[in-house]
Amino acid sequence: MSATEFLEICVAVSLALLVLSFALITIRIVRGPTFADRVLALDMLVSVGIGFIAVIGVKTGFYLYIDIAIALGLVGFLATVAFARFVMHCGDVLGGESAMCYGSDSEKQR
Repeated sequence: MSATEFLEICVAVSLALLVLSFALITIRIVRGPTFADRVLALDMLVSVGIGFIAVIGVKTGFYLYIDIAIALGLVGFLATVAFARFVMHCGDVLGGESAMCYGSDSEKQR
């Protein structure tokens, strides 16, 4: 077995595992049950997207994809921090309303 054949097998196996994880993460996003679970699943979805981009970069030999994956990782990190701050200040959105998140009663009546 040559190195090229081994690389092709590794790429195929990694793409199959990434597709499986993408499907499981999608199920978690749909089923929830809490907002925090969905945020965590979206963070994992970004990680799987980074994996897809990196594997495709290795498969095609166009390594600029790795730079794109790094940029996606930074954006995903910032989105996760923003969601975490929202959950920390507002609690679970499905569990109850908070005056700090939705404004005062006078603002709700408008």
